[in-house]
Amino acid sequence: MRVAVIGAGLIGQAWAMVFASGGKAVRLWDGDASALANAISLIRGQLEELQEQGLVDDADAAAERIVACASLEDALDGVAYVQENLPERVELKREIFATMDGLCAPDTVLASSTSSIPASSFTESLTQRERCLVAHPVNPPYLIPVVELCAAPWTSSEAIATARQLMLDVGQQPVTVHKELQGFVLNRLQGALLREAFRLVEMGAISVEDLDVTVKAGLGLRWAFMGPFETIDLNAPGGVDDYCQRYGEMYRSISEEQTDTSAWKPEVIAEITRQRRGLLPPEDLKQRRLWRDAKLMELARERREQSRSKTPA
Repeated sequence: MRVAVIGAGLIGQAWAMVFASGGKAVRLWDGDASALANAISLIRGQLEELQEQGLVDDADAAAERIVACASLEDALDGVAYVQENLPERVELKREIFATMDGLCAPDTVLASSTSSIPASSFTESLTQRERCLVAHPVNPPYLIPVVELCAAPWTSSEAIATARQLMLDVGQQPVTVHKELQGFVLNRLQGALLREAFRLVEMGAISVEDLDVTVKAGLGLRWAFMGPFETIDLNAPGGVDDYCQRYGEMYRSISEEQTDTSAWKPEVIAEITRQRRGLLPPEDLKQRRLWRDAKLMELARERREQSRSKTPA
């Protein structure tokens, strides 16, 4: 299968790496020629680093599968699937999808990496809108494999099935979001946790550092290999129903204090920033991000080795 990646920013580069590492021929395009050339160089370097970490089998072969295209028409020629990665502005999505709808073959699936805009917002007027959907990754998708597939009301089941199979083929873990939601599922879950984290700091209930410790040394250890429903299923002798009987009233009572929907307050943001900069000076942010990526690579490598060990010979 040949795929096109439209937009060569960080997410576009990451998708090109995912598809090429999974054996797919990739056509990469960006409206900025210098950005496109820079992306090809960055992709090769990232693939080599991933190979050093044991996460890519053959960086050179993967890089050779990625072709930079001078025009959008060339990028879309003969592809079966398109992953669009333009900025989060609905008018840009409408424009690029209208153009792609006119250029692509009728059976080409058109997907957007948008993290919050429903597909219906930019595909409603298209002639072949049934082949359009959202395929929202987590950054970077070559280290964090979940991708949310979300249809518009008119998206065909065939388009979803094609996108899902492609994601499985290249090592992603697709999940299907069955109705359009702002932020889809991952960002809504993350937003709920962040809102409560901000509120607890605002209340003076806990420091920023200890809040992070609570998640990374508590909830996060379980969440690294199982989700919240499996967690509660295992946390009561009789499973989910037993857990809800035991703790449902406690959570209901807590929820009465969690009804505020106002924006994060500037003074709370300032306090969290003050505490974070006390823990990590601004000049150390870049180095800490590199540390984070190294940790993600370590985790991805461990999971890859575990998956291989479970595969029958």
